Amino acid sequence: MAENISQRYELRLRAHPQTLADVRRAVAARLRLWGREELISAAGMCVTELLSNVHKHAASPECVLLLENLSNGVHAAVSDTESALPVVKEPDFLSESGRGMFLLSKTADEWGTDLTPTGKTVWFTLRSEAVEP
Repeated sequence: MAENISQRYELRLRAHPQTLADVRRAVAARLRLWGREELISAAGMCVTELLSNVHKHAASPECVLLLENLSNGVHAAVSDTESALPVVKEPDFLSESGRGMFLLSKTADEWGTDLTPTGKTVWFTLRSEAVEP
């Protein structure tokens, strides 16, 4: 039966703080389905940061979240209509904002940005520590 489970999950949404908990639950459910429970916490934090950036910095909250199950972990990407790329800066830990991309950069095994014809995609990869039998 597991062979029939899609290895890609796409969610079109409007990034808004009130929807973040629902999106985290959807990400957690998909990762559980894929047997990637150990990545739920990190993936939830990273996806939340990317969607928060769309809400704060993009002209439109419309975006697409894509999750992919890889042989050694998961890949996630958020595409929006804003061409300005996120900036990682040393955080001021007393500030209420500005730490997200720094935390993502320290949590994800890889991350990056791609300009697209309609805006940008920010992506990250989390590798699974579990060893396949």
